[in-house]
Amino acid sequence: MDKNAHARLTRDGIRIYDRSDFAGMRRAGALAARILDDIGPHVAVGQTTGALDRLITEWVEKAGAVSATIGYKGYRHASCISVNHVVCHGIPGDKTLKDGDILNIDVTVIVDGWFGDSSRMYVAGKLGRKAERLIAVTHDALMAGIDAVRPGNTFGDIGHAIQTFAESHRMSVVRDFCGHGLGRVFHAPPNVLHYGRPGTGPVLEEGMFFTIEPMINLGRPETKVLADDWTAVTRDKSLSAQYEHSVGVTAEGAEIFTLSPGGLYRAAFA
Repeated sequence: MDKNAHARLTRDGIRIYDRSDFAGMRRAGALAARILDDIGPHVAVGQTTGALDRLITEWVEKAGAVSATIGYKGYRHASCISVNHVVCHGIPGDKTLKDGDILNIDVTVIVDGWFGDSSRMYVAGKLGRKAERLIAVTHDALMAGIDAVRPGNTFGDIGHAIQTFAESHRMSVVRDFCGHGLGRVFHAPPNVLHYGRPGTGPVLEEGMFFTIEPMINLGRPETKVLADDWTAVTRDKSLSAQYEHSVGVTAEGAEIFTLSPGGLYRAAFA
């Protein structure tokens, strides 16, 4: 029998987990975060995104975990690696990193049935000034959203915090992709929008688990999906950045399950 079969669903279909379930999410989140720490030194000029993915695949298997993305809707890799103007869902392959390339690496692992989902920004070689500013704003927008997580607030409050922060720095929030509920499943209600109006959307309750993963563009927010049906890019080819944490709602606010064990919060190269 599913140990969470008795768990309550809100009227919006959002699962409310027990206090004991936080331990499972901590284990899954810790592995995802450790993998993102460990991959940092391998991001370098001349490296291929496929080689990075092979390392991640090896580490997931060595940890006795399972990649949530291998086999998901036909996807064949343990990570998504999105370079420069790729917004999300970049497919690892033969692309060689050049000096100044920025990239998001997104990893989801399954540990004892629990899903840990996180992504982080990296740079190959020397980081350009505009890219550095984009990365900083994107990370801080994520943290502004997390700061809005507490019982009684709404998902609109999270989106509004992210949107107002990013737009105050003259950057745009991607509307075409969002965060999601997770726990013992990869994707579940709610959709966590990274824009919105205060006081709108479902009310946050203790025991909710979900990701917050804003994608912020230097240019306009519009995206398009390439012919591979996975890779999303900015329509104006402006740089894009993303950060993602898995969080749980506590009585006091938010617990972040995917914090870097090495303290690499804003960027894996900081």
